[in-house]
Parts: sequence; C-alpha cells; structure tokens
Amino acid sequence: MRGDENLCLNPRFVGWDDDGGYAELVVVREDFAYSPPEEFDDEHVAPLLCAGIIGYRALKLSNPRPGGSLAIYGFGGSAHLAAQVARHLGIAVHVRTRTAAARALAAELGVATIGDSADPLPSPADSAILFAPAGDLVPVVMAQLDRGGTLAVAGIHLTDVPALHYQRHLFQEKRLLSVTANTRKDGEEFLDLAAQIPIKVTITPYEFAEAQKALEDLRGGRVSGAAVLRVG
Repeated sequence: MRGDENLCLNPRFVGWDDDGGYAELVVVREDFAYSPPEEFDDEHVAPLLCAGIIGYRALKLSNPRPGGSLAIYGFGGSAHLAAQVARHLGIAVHVRTRTAAARALAAELGVATIGDSADPLPSPADSAILFAPAGDLVPVVMAQLDRGGTLAVAGIHLTDVPALHYQRHLFQEKRLLSVTANTRKDGEEFLDLAAQIPIKVTITPYEFAEAQKALEDLRGGRVSGAAVLRVG
C-alpha cells in the first residue's frame, strides 16, 4: 500500500511459484509488462529484464555519489550491467572478483581498478555492491567504505555473515542493507537507460538442452557476463 511492491508478503514468480517460465505465449496484466528496447535482440535483452533491473536497484540503494566511487564484489550477469550504468553516471568503478574471465570482462568495460576479492581498494569507497553470495566478504567491504558509505547486498542468498566490529565496520554512519527484488519503476528507468547508454550486454549462450551445463558453469565461475538459454 505504501508503494514498496517488491516487499509484498505474498509474491508469486513465474518459474518458481507458477508454471509457464518457458511457455511460448503468456498472458499478463499490461501494467506488469515491459516494452523491451528495440536496440537489443532477444538474446541480449533477456539479461536486462532480471539481472539488469536487480543490478540497477542495487546500484540505487548503494546511494552512489556522482563523481564518487563504487566498489563491486563479484562480476557476473548483474554486475557487468550495473557497472556500465555507474560509469555513465560519472562514478569510478572498482571491481573485485575471483575469476579470471570476470576480471577480463571488467577490463574490457573500462573500470577504474580490478583485483581479487581480498585486494584492498585504492581509497575508501562511497558505495559498494556485493553480488557474490559470500557473507564473509561483508566485513571486508564494510571496512573499506568511506564515512557515510553504503553496502548493498544484491544476492537472494548469502552465506552467514561473520560478527561485525562496531568501530571498524559500522561507526561513522556506514550502512548495510539487502536488496529484495525490484519495482516496476526500477525496470522502466533501467530499460530507458540501457537504450540511451547504450549498454553492452555480454552473454554466454546455451542451447535449451544444455540448461544443466549452464547451471554448472555458473556455479563454477565459467560464464562471462550472463548465461542465456536459447529456446527454439
């Protein structure tokens, strides 16, 4: 009722609660449908609709400052899209990720610095997004936030977060918050931006029969950008 539709107590998701995620045709309410940008074909628009929109919401909630800095931990389907929006807004992006393929993609997109997840940032960050589902990184990131900085945790799942030290991790008005789904407004804003920039969508395509392999490659860090299933 207050407009936070992403925090609904009884949400339903196609492919999770309801069958039909791979249907050729589906009927939806018009106000829950997006018009995909004409600049992208089906394979490249697909990651925008989930990975892109949730990454955009995470970016907004991290409270970035134009001309400031953003640290991104984990660099897959969502992160490589959010990084491009941040750069478009004049924000210096620092990527920390464990896989060589992800670091190569970050370099291709022109981010400010690249390193392993445990590598320090060149200076305290104004904002940060944790895409990696690793709770043990939360203290690492919080310790590298500047005063008043925000860490947005973008994953649906996160391993347990170790104990935080108040002075080192939270004092001086640092903020830690989770990101839960997205609103239709987020989607409309992001799709407009994706076309304006225009965003470069990096995909690793799989045939439909290779769905299990796609999941295994995602788990093993062998996917560059977003994994996309070709249904045809």
